[in-house]
Amino acid sequence: MPAPAPRTTEAAERLGRPLTGWRLRAYTIIFEADTPAGRAFDLALVALIVTSVVVVMLDSVESIRQQWGDVFTVLEWGFTALFTLEYLLRLACVRKPWRYARSGFGLIDLLAIAPTYLALLFPAVHALIDVRVLRLLRIFRILKLAAYVAEYGALGRALWASRRKVAVFLSFVLLVVLVMGTLMYVVEGPGNGFTSVPVAVYWAITTMTTVGFGDITPKTDLGRLIASVMMLLGWGTLAVPTGIVSAEFTAQRMGVEPTTRSCHACLSEGHAAGARYCRDCGAELPPYQRG
Repeated sequence: MPAPAPRTTEAAERLGRPLTGWRLRAYTIIFEADTPAGRAFDLALVALIVTSVVVVMLDSVESIRQQWGDVFTVLEWGFTALFTLEYLLRLACVRKPWRYARSGFGLIDLLAIAPTYLALLFPAVHALIDVRVLRLLRIFRILKLAAYVAEYGALGRALWASRRKVAVFLSFVLLVVLVMGTLMYVVEGPGNGFTSVPVAVYWAITTMTTVGFGDITPKTDLGRLIASVMMLLGWGTLAVPTGIVSAEFTAQRMGVEPTTRSCHACLSEGHAAGARYCRDCGAELPPYQRG
């Protein structure tokens, strides 16, 4: 593939100033995990995220909160301070801070720290319920893990690549449950609990997914035969989306060396180790550093 044409000065200015000095070093450590420093940063951050989520979960247990509530409060503010520093460093070392702030990961980073600060705006006595609701938002920190595990990105690309096949499969499942649910409504009728077509479709969904709540069950022999067919269909259909996504996942990984190399201009990730230019915006990539 030929290299992109050299960019004009005006176009280069639109991309922002090239990263140099401490900003370049910070960017390499925070956004790329192929260097020893980057891996150490990612592992430390993953440990903080998991620990903070565990603290939130333990804090939701009344008996544990009564005994360790003060400790959880101190830990929460410690985590918030560290994640705030990380968020500010990310904004400081990228070429386009506002673009990162509006990106998916940027919004997740903001959601990870915002509830702690928002809780200060509520009275300590009259709005305890609201504060507890805000605490639940801290679970968004677990979403930050996707930024530090390369397989998350590969899985996301596989899901996106197989979206049409999965949509066709779901359309087929919807058609089956509509037909079978309507048939069961005709066979069983309101006397056996199938009071309407939507109720019968609900039964078909719970049966086909092998959940089987048991709140509605067929009473006639023909109805039990239909239920048996639905159960067997459920076994067969559950494996279909798994196979679709697995095939796409394998296809995307064959012959591709996974890296966390990212573009300084547009923040797109996953460029090949030998790439010289960004596949999305065409900006020149810095030399690849292998740990």
